[in-house]
Amino acid sequence: MHCSTLAQLLLFPLNSMTKVGHIYLIDDDESMRISLSRMLRELGYLVEDYASATLFLEKSVPVSPAVILLDMQMPDMTGLDLQERLLKFGRKTPIIFVSGQSHPHQIVQGLKKGAVDFLFKPFNLEELLKAVADAIDFDSRQLKRVSLDVEAKKDYESLTPREREVCGWLVKGLLNKDIAVKLGTTDATIKVHKARVMDKMHADSVQNLVKKFLESDLENHPLTSYPQG
Repeated sequence: MHCSTLAQLLLFPLNSMTKVGHIYLIDDDESMRISLSRMLRELGYLVEDYASATLFLEKSVPVSPAVILLDMQMPDMTGLDLQERLLKFGRKTPIIFVSGQSHPHQIVQGLKKGAVDFLFKPFNLEELLKAVADAIDFDSRQLKRVSLDVEAKKDYESLTPREREVCGWLVKGLLNKDIAVKLGTTDATIKVHKARVMDKMHADSVQNLVKKFLESDLENHPLTSYPQG
């Protein structure tokens, strides 16, 4: 246990301000784990602490927004090994590595695989809290993006095949009269289809429709038969 870090934990001014976020703390150093868990809980975070990566894999349940505070060097499974496992499981909770000693290649490897930060023991607590807040904010935005994608795909799947065709041409920038020529129908018919597309996709403008289509990668949706020409 690093004495300077322990001293900071004991002296750090606590407040009753409630934080929104879940922290998974994984560290085989019991004194560090207990002290850090106490401080973070006092600050209002929901904290689950684990003495090993194996216990974390066995018992933790994914929630969001959250962050994983992960010790790099542990006897049963290293932080990098756990990160690799989580990537294979598709679990995208942001990771902050905490380490007393790590080689440069370990740091680079961890960051390349998506870790959001890397702190060395003994660490500055203000630096840790900022890293935690930033990571939870990142996960909140990540969760919002996933929710938006789910809703956009659900809306897209509610379109009829003809409406999806019209949607595809609108995204490509064609006007109603041009889409009518492409589909061999009338301008009035396309106007009706366009209105239904905009309503079902909850888009208040073509620009908004294009943004939703591209951000949610609807071009690669299984139901998309992207218009040619």
